[in-house]
Amino acid sequence: MQPECGLHTECTEDTMFSGRLTCVQHRLGYRYSIDSLLLAHFVAPKKDDHILDLGAGCGIVSLILAYRWPDVTVSAFEIQNRFVSLIRRNIEKNRFQDRIRVIEGDLCGISKLIEPGAFELVVSNPPYRKSGSGRLNPEKEQAIARHEIVADLRSVIRAALFAVKNRGRAAFVYPAARGAALMAELKSSGLEPKRLRIIHSYPGGDGKLVLIECVKNGREELKILPPFFVYTEPGGEYTEEMARIYESDY
Repeated sequence: MQPECGLHTECTEDTMFSGRLTCVQHRLGYRYSIDSLLLAHFVAPKKDDHILDLGAGCGIVSLILAYRWPDVTVSAFEIQNRFVSLIRRNIEKNRFQDRIRVIEGDLCGISKLIEPGAFELVVSNPPYRKSGSGRLNPEKEQAIARHEIVADLRSVIRAALFAVKNRGRAAFVYPAARGAALMAELKSSGLEPKRLRIIHSYPGGDGKLVLIECVKNGREELKILPPFFVYTEPGGEYTEEMARIYESDY
């Protein structure tokens, strides 16, 4: 029997790190994807960092960061109430009550919810489909998470800029096809790109995602990291690097 997760909503439980971390999410509606896993493993927080997870969804990035880095604290910022309930459930299930807190609200009102420059690191998997482009998903959770309905790229970046301290870092995962727009918005806002990694489905395939880490008011100097391959070949197995993300304490 699947666990219940609120009125008329069924949930499923995913585990990782050999079963030591559990993430509850809705059976129907928006479910986390590889984007979030890659983002959570891309950043390397420092001891005692305060991290802000913008648009936290079910809290998967917050959970992974809290698990992998026991000396950090995480604030999961989310607008959708159904996700907020999931995050709280996941915090309790993994006993992260002293490590993760939830902030419920709209990015446009972030200045009323947190202090400026309160975080050493901000992470985000922003909505990436422009409002009015493509077919809008009829499931509200997925539509808000994927389409620029309640938050567009600029508002996410502005919120990150407000939240991160001077010389602090912000990291994003975004479709490679819109990578130029992401870079332009970051540089114009004062978040200077420092590390960039392109995610490919398999060797020889086009880049599908970009992972990028920036420094607030940093100097211009960008490091291009080696490409990341999810599969060994089309229709093949996970690469060793991808398998470690799912199966171990990598």
